[in-house]
Amino acid sequence: MIRTFLFLLLSVFGFEIVAQSVETDKIPRNYFRNPLDIPMQLSANFGELRPNHWHMGLDIRTNAKENLPVHAAAEGYIAKVGIRPQSFGRFIIINHPNGLSTLYAHLNDFNEELEQYVTEQQYKQESWAVELNFTKNQFPLSKGSFIAYSGNTGGSKGPHLHFEIIDTKSDKRLNPMLFNFPLQDNTPPSLIKLAMYDRSKSIYSQTPVFFSLKNTDSGYIIPKQPLIKTGLNKVSFAIQAIDKMSGGGSDNGIFSAKLYLDEEPQLTFTLDSIDYDETVYMNSHIDYRLDYYGGAYLQHLSQLPGDKSPVYRQIKSDGVINLSDTTIHFLSIDVKDAYGNTSQLNFSIQYDDSLVKSGTYQSPVSKFVPAVKNVLEKEDFRMQLPAGCLYDTIPALYFRNTPSSSMAVTAMYQVNDPSYPLHEDITVSIKPYKTIPEEWKDKLIMQRTGKGSTIRKVQLQNGWLTASFGDFGNFQVVADVGAPQINELGKGDTINLSAASRIVFTPTDNFGMVKNFKVTLDSQWLRFTNDKSRNWIYKFDERCPYGVHQLTATAIDLVGNITTKTWWFKRYPYTPPPKKKVVKKSSKKKTTTTKKPVTKKK
Repeated sequence: MIRTFLFLLLSVFGFEIVAQSVETDKIPRNYFRNPLDIPMQLSANFGELRPNHWHMGLDIRTNAKENLPVHAAAEGYIAKVGIRPQSFGRFIIINHPNGLSTLYAHLNDFNEELEQYVTEQQYKQESWAVELNFTKNQFPLSKGSFIAYSGNTGGSKGPHLHFEIIDTKSDKRLNPMLFNFPLQDNTPPSLIKLAMYDRSKSIYSQTPVFFSLKNTDSGYIIPKQPLIKTGLNKVSFAIQAIDKMSGGGSDNGIFSAKLYLDEEPQLTFTLDSIDYDETVYMNSHIDYRLDYYGGAYLQHLSQLPGDKSPVYRQIKSDGVINLSDTTIHFLSIDVKDAYGNTSQLNFSIQYDDSLVKSGTYQSPVSKFVPAVKNVLEKEDFRMQLPAGCLYDTIPALYFRNTPSSSMAVTAMYQVNDPSYPLHEDITVSIKPYKTIPEEWKDKLIMQRTGKGSTIRKVQLQNGWLTASFGDFGNFQVVADVGAPQINELGKGDTINLSAASRIVFTPTDNFGMVKNFKVTLDSQWLRFTNDKSRNWIYKFDERCPYGVHQLTATAIDLVGNITTKTWWFKRYPYTPPPKKKVVKKSSKKKTTTTKKPVTKKK
């Protein structure tokens, strides 16, 4: 029963069948409903390319509005509710009786019963961010049950509903476009650009050769160079492509692409199911360095040496083409969307030894290679890369710089820069260059700078200061002795908040990371929302009755520096003063009319 459903579903749509490990009964094509009441339109689809991941669901438009009713896409029960300030925001997962689950994210308030329960648990746990699991008897649902209001919470950049379909057992995300939602798409993908790589060296040590594409009645072609002549004997290709639904709209991602050599299929990638543990492989699927420096997303039609992504399927090769003769070879690339609409690119390639460039490529003297553990070791610096960390060979560029900060306890070390992707965290160990004051020993952080900044609390072992990071860059250990900052509630001994509707705090830290923020009202924890991890906001409710109160705010940074502030405030019923009526002065000048006396005729 493992593959039956997707076999039938893909056969109905006429797709190539790609095996999936989805343990589910056969599901009717109309099993799931549109979770909104308005016509379904997408701003993003499954598999769309995003920074460090594939998009794992559908972004459904809410007409740029919040608080549209969101409904259960099928019968089941609420299995999980969570609040993640930087990603999903407020979200719900529903388990369905067929072995699938659905996820709804970036929500505002949940339905009344669920909202009340979540609030109680937040006060019980004394935390705004929570994740709660339920049994099937706690919150059962029918198809179409109201579950929440749409919103813009978490990492959302604008109002919409993020929607996912999940294989409950494996936790894989399935492409919702395969489930026959009420969407129309008769438009094939658009092919924009082709890139060719020299595969006798690393993807990351070159700039590809680009070819513009033109759409014709017989498919896409390379208009100025239908026959590519090259002095390279090993090449691979990548494609820039987008897809649109019927009627236009957003630029969405493609569903699949297949490479043919002399009419023989070589390799294909298909975005029909992805696990969150696998989604970072998107960084090997694209030309990462080109994207890092502001270029377009190029999707490789070859599988890099360290890429273990399941989206690829090697048929006759890994996508690298060996040009061992001077014969003209014919290549085709089929690009499809999830509805089977197809665009095809056709071109030819020929090896020409007269085009071989003089000289020999010199690989870096010091380099990191994929599929093995790499170690860069100096007298006072060590970096370890696990075996699954790299997708292709990269240089190991190393520089040591003298510390410039009085709070630094190590030199600054640069290894490469963040333009080289890492699949797993690297471990960095540094020896201090001076004796560490006793009062600093529990205040040490390692800071990575480059593109952005990341800090980690260090571990001290055998004279080495150690931390782990997800990017290359500049590394240095410094003492963080500065406490976080908390803005003032107001002025005066007893602040009058009668006219206020809410309290807002924006705690900050000298290294940009407040690890914990807590507010109490009369010594009792008070729930402040913290959407997108920016402001902490409390809207006055029954937890703060009228009267005089004591409010205490506490901020703690990564190494335990603490700031605490206390205020007294009063709050009483407040009626805003009536607005003064503004009498508008007429801009027209008054004119005086003198009536002539009427003379009666005799």
